[in-house]
Amino acid sequence: MRRQIRALTAALIALPLTLTVAPSAHAADPTTMTSGFYVDPNSTVRQWVAANPADGRTPAIRASVADTPMARWFGAWSGSIGTATGAYVGAADHGDKLPVLVAYNIYHRDYCGGHSAGGAASPAAYATWIAEFAGGIGQRPAVVVLEPDSLGDYGCMNQAQISEREGMITRALAEFTRQTPNAWVYLDAGNPGWGSPATVAQRLHGAGLRQARGFALNISNYYTTAENAAYANAINAELSARYGYTRPFVVDTSRNGNGSNGQWCNPAGRRIGTPTQKGGGAEMLLWIKTPGESDGNCGVGAGSSAGQFLPEVAYRMIHGY
Repeated sequence: MRRQIRALTAALIALPLTLTVAPSAHAADPTTMTSGFYVDPNSTVRQWVAANPADGRTPAIRASVADTPMARWFGAWSGSIGTATGAYVGAADHGDKLPVLVAYNIYHRDYCGGHSAGGAASPAAYATWIAEFAGGIGQRPAVVVLEPDSLGDYGCMNQAQISEREGMITRALAEFTRQTPNAWVYLDAGNPGWGSPATVAQRLHGAGLRQARGFALNISNYYTTAENAAYANAINAELSARYGYTRPFVVDTSRNGNGSNGQWCNPAGRRIGTPTQKGGGAEMLLWIKTPGESDGNCGVGAGSSAGQFLPEVAYRMIHGY
């Protein structure tokens, strides 16, 4: 019955109505179209668990990390991007689950930080890539976090580069509005230690936040959910005062169980946070970063590369030491 209703909804959406198509901020609620969040069967942590059944850390890592719904990140490594997102969202849809996807391929990605440098070869290449990303999702329910690092990465950029970056994000949002009527898209808004709420509100609005469902906080970071909620409320106050609207927000809780010690790159003593869920002090609490995946060659992940799964780091995060 659910699939019949969805098919009817899709058919109605396709009719040549005279009404203006609603922006993605007002897209159908994907959380009501599924029975829960999707657990990625091929996450780096699940791959490690499958390959290391005899390791003494495996039972704890499986129960506390591998079986928790979390986001899958897509970039140049994903191959044909429309095929990749289509297969992932299709598998989740087949199981009546809601997938969380991260688009991470913008031109000049992590331009100033450098730990995760890369991305599309040009703005035009990115436009093609993100259109295919959205096309792979189509009318199936999904949550998308759009380009972590993209709006906080201005410290070494000139105004022309900033305008170019904002244009890429705005055009990406237009593609999601056009192609994904059942997806909620969130722009990255950094974390409470990043920039002033006024600065963040200005950058979000400049990148087209009005077209998005909302914004995402704390991606790959460690600030508590309460700190992020207060920060989000301050951002929304600025959005309301300056531009006349507010937006919902989501928080990455994958590694914020012990809060932040002021370091961002593989700090010691951190802990996993509240598992993925609706509500909890935000529109959703999401595991966007996989606990145990390295931030780069730094901290307790010295000698590793960004995205590499480190079982000892995951194990330490379970126990908070």
